[in-house]
Amino acid sequence: MTRVKKAVHALKNRRNTLRQTKGFRFRRSTNERAANEALAHAGAYSFAHRRDKKGDFRRLWNVRINAGLRPLGFSYSKFIGAAKKKGIALDRKSLAYLAENNPKAFEKVVNLVK
Repeated sequence: MTRVKKAVHALKNRRNTLRQTKGFRFRRSTNERAANEALAHAGAYSFAHRRDKKGDFRRLWNVRINAGLRPLGFSYSKFIGAAKKKGIALDRKSLAYLAENNPKAFEKVVNLVK
């Protein structure tokens, strides 16, 4: 079998890895083996946390809706249940936006549900 010299590709791979780990701390940004390990973990965390972010935002919207409903004499769970029965199909993101930035419009939506 013929001999394969991989210098060009190895340097290219190493350069690419070290560019991606720029800003990491300690050996993880300068040492190729540590950088590869750091990149593997970073990729796994970013994949998982892209999923987590969706739940985090949903929880935040629920809190904002609940905070907007309390002065109007409603709880979050009762409001969502009543809205589903009435067929009001506003999502939590838009309800939270209304509760925070446009309380009068939010109050109209709540009155529709009542």
